Amino acid sequence: MFLLPIAVVALVLGLSSIYVVDEREKALVLQFGQIKAVKEDPGVAFKIPLIQEVVKYDDRILSLDTDVIEVTPSDDRRLVVDAFARFRIADVVQFRQAVGVGGLRLAEDRLSSILNAQIREVLGADQVTSDTILSEDRRELMVRIRDQSRELARSLGLDVVDVRLKQTNLPAQNLEATFARMRAEREREAADEIARGNEAAQRVRALADRTVVELVSEAERESQITQGEADAERNAIFAEAFGADPEFFAFYRSLTAYENALQGGNSSMVLTPDSEFFDYLKQADIEPAGGQ
Repeated sequence: MFLLPIAVVALVLGLSSIYVVDEREKALVLQFGQIKAVKEDPGVAFKIPLIQEVVKYDDRILSLDTDVIEVTPSDDRRLVVDAFARFRIADVVQFRQAVGVGGLRLAEDRLSSILNAQIREVLGADQVTSDTILSEDRRELMVRIRDQSRELARSLGLDVVDVRLKQTNLPAQNLEATFARMRAEREREAADEIARGNEAAQRVRALADRTVVELVSEAERESQITQGEADAERNAIFAEAFGADPEFFAFYRSLTAYENALQGGNSSMVLTPDSEFFDYLKQADIEPAGGQ
């Protein structure tokens, strides 16, 4: 009867002296609040029951979202910044000494304060404008925030792995004024582009008009030259033909005149009988009726 309670107590004490640490955790063995052992490798370990206790901490990379804060860059344009960080507990002993029983919640509060301070310091530094923050250069700014926060977080036993700016916006009261200024700038740029386009179009049209005038003038000059040469060649042919047989040429000219003058069935001409116009008709013994 006495052995059974003793066996039960021994079993309970034996089980309470065993603890297990998996690969996602780190453990501290505390005795009256003092650190007696550190267990960072996964496996089974032992402690003194009732006297010592085991406190486990997450060994994975953790996430922390910071509060939305306002920063003022060097160009005095306020920005609303929302960031997040990735961190892990690097030194579990120093972490316990820094936060005590507050644990991870207290560590996150302190780390959030460090991040907010470094965000204000880096984004508010000289030569850092709102355009810089909103451009591709923000990557370099995030690296600076991470490095400076990492240095300060070491006193908490934490390692800041990464810091990212999730969003960087203007305050709501400044959005409308900023949009109006952006619209005015875009309208001014559009007006400048339209003016330059109209100027270029006028130059093109003027060049085209001048080219047309030059081409037409050149074509007219060449046509007049060609026409003059043709007239000269025609006159030369006529002169040569007239010189070869003047009588035949006169006869041909008279026939052409008769054809042009006596067209239609009711043509009438009033001429004297001895007019030279009918010389070839007289030679052919053809007299017009009634002297017409």
